[in-house]
Amino acid sequence: MKQKKLLDEIDKEEIEIVERNLPKRLKGLYQDDVIALSKSLETNAQITCTIAEELGHHFTSAGDILDPKKVENRKQERKARAWGYERLVGIIDLINAYKNGVRNRYELAEYLDVTEEFIEDTIKYYKEKYGLYYEIDNYTVYFEPLAVMEKFE
Repeated sequence: MKQKKLLDEIDKEEIEIVERNLPKRLKGLYQDDVIALSKSLETNAQITCTIAEELGHHFTSAGDILDPKKVENRKQERKARAWGYERLVGIIDLINAYKNGVRNRYELAEYLDVTEEFIEDTIKYYKEKYGLYYEIDNYTVYFEPLAVMEKFE
């Protein structure tokens, strides 16, 4: 479902997706309206997570940011990843997963069709962004340990 939305956005933005043999450290690469996906990606979840990050580069990055030694490149990489985290694992997604009986990170990754690593990175990102928890409507989402509490009035 989320992958379809990403692919629709890619079509709208007129971005091409190609499969390539990329260096082991790279799962994907974005340049000049082309997303290159590594042929080593094995699961739908890996593909979805990689597309989200690379589409994040389309919307948030500029120039060649491959050199991780440059601070500006690391900042752009973080922005692109954050875009992907929020797109695939939003706070409301965490609440909806809780409402549907999801109770651990493995189940959450399955429910959202992302990798467990992506879940871990997303939770870390939200913890850095919001602190230990985030309140919305009558829910509190705790990031460590990951939990959703519903407030009853």
